[in-house]
Amino acid sequence: MSEPAGSGGRSEPAGSGGRSEPAGSGGRSEPAGSGGRSEPTTVHLVPHTHWDREWYEPFQRFRLRLVDLLDEVLDRAEADPRFHFTLDGQMAAVDDYLEVRPEHRDRVAALVRRGQLAVGPWQILLDEFLVSGENIVRNLELGWSRAEALGGAMRVGYLPDEFGHCAQMPQILAAAGLTHACLWRGVPGGVTGHAFRWVAPDGSAVRVEYLPGGYGNAAGLFADPDRFAAKVTEYAARRRPLFDPDPVLAMYGADHSAPVRSLVDLASGLGDDAPVRVRITTLGAYVTARNGDTELAAVRGELRSHARANILPGVISVRPHLKRAMAAAERMVERYAEPLAALWAPAWPERFLDMAWWRLVDASGHDSVTGCGVDETAVQVAARLAEAEQLGQAVRDRVVGRLTRDVPRDAVLVTNPSPAERTDLVRLDLEIPDEWPAVALELPDGTRQPTQLEDHVPADLHTERLAAADLPAFCRRLHGPELFGRQIVAWRLDPAARTLEFDLDRHGADEPFDEDALPAALADVAGEPGEWTVRLRTAPRRVLTGRVTVPALGHVAVRPVPGEVPVDRAVRLADGVLDNGLIRVRVRDDGTLRVAAAGGTVLDGVGRVVDGGDRGDTYNYGPPGTDTLVDTPAEVRVTEGARGPLRAELTIDRGYDWPAAVDWAADRRTVATERGVVSMHVELRAGEPFVRLNLTLDNRSRDHRARLHVPLARPADASHAEGQFAVVARGTTVEGGFGEHPLPTFPAHGFVDAGGAGLLLTQASEYELLDGELALTLLRATGQLSRNVHPYREEPAGPELPTPEAQLVGTSTVRLAVLPHGGDWRAADLLGAAERYRHPVHAAPGQAPPGGPLAARAGLSVDGATMTSLRRRDGELELRLVAQSPEPTTAVVRGPFARARIVDLLGRLGDTLPVRDGRVELALPPWRLATVRLGQ
Repeated sequence: MSEPAGSGGRSEPAGSGGRSEPAGSGGRSEPAGSGGRSEPTTVHLVPHTHWDREWYEPFQRFRLRLVDLLDEVLDRAEADPRFHFTLDGQMAAVDDYLEVRPEHRDRVAALVRRGQLAVGPWQILLDEFLVSGENIVRNLELGWSRAEALGGAMRVGYLPDEFGHCAQMPQILAAAGLTHACLWRGVPGGVTGHAFRWVAPDGSAVRVEYLPGGYGNAAGLFADPDRFAAKVTEYAARRRPLFDPDPVLAMYGADHSAPVRSLVDLASGLGDDAPVRVRITTLGAYVTARNGDTELAAVRGELRSHARANILPGVISVRPHLKRAMAAAERMVERYAEPLAALWAPAWPERFLDMAWWRLVDASGHDSVTGCGVDETAVQVAARLAEAEQLGQAVRDRVVGRLTRDVPRDAVLVTNPSPAERTDLVRLDLEIPDEWPAVALELPDGTRQPTQLEDHVPADLHTERLAAADLPAFCRRLHGPELFGRQIVAWRLDPAARTLEFDLDRHGADEPFDEDALPAALADVAGEPGEWTVRLRTAPRRVLTGRVTVPALGHVAVRPVPGEVPVDRAVRLADGVLDNGLIRVRVRDDGTLRVAAAGGTVLDGVGRVVDGGDRGDTYNYGPPGTDTLVDTPAEVRVTEGARGPLRAELTIDRGYDWPAAVDWAADRRTVATERGVVSMHVELRAGEPFVRLNLTLDNRSRDHRARLHVPLARPADASHAEGQFAVVARGTTVEGGFGEHPLPTFPAHGFVDAGGAGLLLTQASEYELLDGELALTLLRATGQLSRNVHPYREEPAGPELPTPEAQLVGTSTVRLAVLPHGGDWRAADLLGAAERYRHPVHAAPGQAPPGGPLAARAGLSVDGATMTSLRRRDGELELRLVAQSPEPTTAVVRGPFARARIVDLLGRLGDTLPVRDGRVELALPPWRLATVRLGQ
């Protein structure tokens, strides 16, 4: 597991002093010879800008200012070779500029090659906790390739403004060949120097240049040119204890700003007798020269300490619809579109997938998916994420659609996004003759699987009466051969019975529909008196839930047949109790659940909703001085639904009287209330050790936070949460010290677990481990981007601007599952449960003539590790795995390949691996990330 945890990284003392002499350009203060005067302190000044691509203004408004800034930077750099500039570590700023000024590309490239302009290595400065690990990798991959094309990427993992840092970031950087990082937020108080060694859970490490005071810690040096010498001398003296014996680093820059024009002249105008010398350089030049540090203090795991800077943890819970959209789009692209296209598409749809990834990466910005911008920014981010998911859906459906050409029309193709065989439930809409009393699903090997009836679709779709004169106008409803969303198979006109009938089917007829014959026939009878009956019919259909076994990353065709197959350990619903033999769920009088596992673990009171006030902002939660907590519903209504045998469900509607808002003058919640409704859909499926909860919140109140509480089965003082390539352990406290209340709320991505209560998640979520409970934030409603006066933060995080859409008035949804268990998260296989829960199998109807043979085909399987990516690259399969385990493991990969090679995160080829009969093994240390190229 990743360490530490609650305190945001564990700092280990260095050997003697914790620092060694720097390599490279000197600048060390040493006693003078016989003269007794010390050498001047060297200050390495890094002019830069921190460019928030979108934030308190939307993207295009900021871009206008970016173009002005870079126009000036290019002119000054070309005019004076002493001027250097660092462009914030992200290529997005360069790309945004060159889209407007494409004629300046060669100018930019020339400055990059000369070392005057530092660009990359990231595409965008992301939020590390609100995206998948794969999103982080693609961000680095994209930024690196873009920067290299312009002359070379900065060899520093620059992360200046991220709101804390994930545990595996050192491994990600090291696996891409980067040995240095530079950051500000989240560094624990135990770090006493300007650099430390940051260690990932697998043992990978990078040297980190810490930015005390932030990325603009020298922004005030040039505020008064007449006092520059005094100011830089004061700065050097103040920083000297932190840097000694290294040269002092001074970051001169701020948000959306360019350096003053007198920068170079002032820096070079200091006299020889001045106590300070200033060298203008880039961040990469300074950091990469510090290669001699061999005894730095080590900090392990994620960086989420409040000791030295705000980490603004409330961004995890604000605007949750953006987190939901990000997770859905990532899953669609990472786990459906790319793997299915890699294995089953005749040609790799590179451009479509590239466009999807561009949008995912663009939306991952630390002021984007976080939701801490104005409403206009949130709208743009949501649109980007919707496009990313739509691109992924289009690729998935194109691949699956091609496969269904070989599947009979009376069958369905089911595809599996997981790299292991799965038996799962799938919802099917099938043509079923009325005379069949029961339905089973036949697999290619002749075995049969059970189904459950969900709904009958009537054969008579539509009937209406029309005057004969109006019949020709009916043809306007046709879209070629399509009517009512179905294809016309046949039509009949009966003048004697005065009827017009259509037979419709989703596939259409074997013979093409004659679009001219029908209007001509209707014109012939239009002059007759009286009314006609128009009737639309289709084959009788049933909506079924079926159980299907699908090969790893493969597909299987299944066909409905008459008959009934008994269900082992069927799920049942009776008197408000759901039971599938693995867990039993009972509804309590207050609308919460008692969830009991067959092994004896009981979670009693699952789903209690606790609502309290929030007078904070989009960055930080903050309770009012006098809070009113509401956890008892005013009304509870239970509605039972499907009763088994494959799935059973019920819905619990709870109405609450939530205070309408915060009374700001009184610093308390209002007496006036609004009715808030929480509708909790509870579903239990056969064979699953967890219960699915889909919550819909109808919110009419403002300035509040609603959390879902899940009781623990046993006491726990630590939680485990799956995040970016790791499962991280956290305590119940977090290190404070800077002026931000150290609230122990944390992010979780795939699951969070404590005390026998495992919560499977579908989006990045905020949670807190309380005394005997896990609290998961459902919504946090706030109407201000930042507040100058905040109960949990001493300084503003941005401008005071209204964010009315962040009040979340209306409906919002949260999906999760609850898994009670004994043992720890590994014994309960929460990773495997989360894989099945988050990545359902996918069904599509066949298109070939009915009655043909059924087939199943396997793709690629992985045992012993978690698959995070499968795509095509350079004509071969590229597979990424991570050993999400505190013990060493051996990953076994089987599939259609004959050779295998290790590659790094940027695709550079490494060692060859032995392959035998389409099988390769990789010995992985704990938490190790590995990428392998598979070819023929």
